[in-house]
Amino acid sequence: MPVRINEKMPVVQRLLNENIFVMTEYRAAHQDIRPLQIAILNIMPEKESAELQMLRLLSNTALQVEITFIRLDSHTYKNASAEYLNAFYKPFAEVRKHNYDGLIVTGAPVENLAFEEVDYWKELKEIMEWSRLHVTSTMYICWAAQAGLYYFYGIPKYRFDKKLSGVYPHRALKYGMNLTRGFDDVFYAPHSRYTGVRKEDVLAHTELTILADSEQAGAYIILDQGTSRIFITGHPEYSLETLSNEYRRDLAKGINPQIPENYFPNNDPSQKPLMTWRCHSNLLFSNWLNYYVYQETPYDFS
Repeated sequence: MPVRINEKMPVVQRLLNENIFVMTEYRAAHQDIRPLQIAILNIMPEKESAELQMLRLLSNTALQVEITFIRLDSHTYKNASAEYLNAFYKPFAEVRKHNYDGLIVTGAPVENLAFEEVDYWKELKEIMEWSRLHVTSTMYICWAAQAGLYYFYGIPKYRFDKKLSGVYPHRALKYGMNLTRGFDDVFYAPHSRYTGVRKEDVLAHTELTILADSEQAGAYIILDQGTSRIFITGHPEYSLETLSNEYRRDLAKGINPQIPENYFPNNDPSQKPLMTWRCHSNLLFSNWLNYYVYQETPYDFS
């Protein structure tokens, strides 16, 4: 089923080329259905790339989804023009009076900073607090998962000796949980980060459940018992080339990065990487939309 977004967004044509159903405002207005209202706080530097990744996954269900992209007022965006943001993103001050079925908060390349040192930390805290009463279910991804675990439960993040970069095997730990329904016993997911949370810190909170983890990457899917908050410590939304692009970017910066693990055939960056996480990613987002958003949200927000 379709995603409903501003049809003037540059990513629309790319989605159509991939045979993803993007619905026009006119057609959506003439359907007797209330689409799910999903807000996305996109704080990734490359806006269009992150938009495309999220919309691919959100389009893969039988539910009509209307997307609102949110921007931060307290942050200066270096890789997106003011014209682009004004055209396709709404400031939080404008959306805070609304309710949403779901909210996605993306990662951001600021994990080496203390949370309080991030320039938009105050506003992000306001958004997380606002979500308690205005959002049915929120999914926090990568750095946002660390930020949410810190804000809601006081769980700290820790710096790794080296960047965790690659595609790692994970185990589904809890059977009968809707979020991991249909998962294989072992599945793959990308990670790209310098910091993480410790499993024992998560387990110290009885209201949190680890649904999936990885020997190399640690706790991966963490669920609050109220099901209103879901924390994904990796990047299931990543496209095939994302880790490759990050690796080559870091090479160009002279960082001398390690080759992403379990990604290039024969560990050879000259070869095209293999996509091994698409099925799990689609299922994760489909389960979230169906079981934690659609089946939990009221028809009438008022």
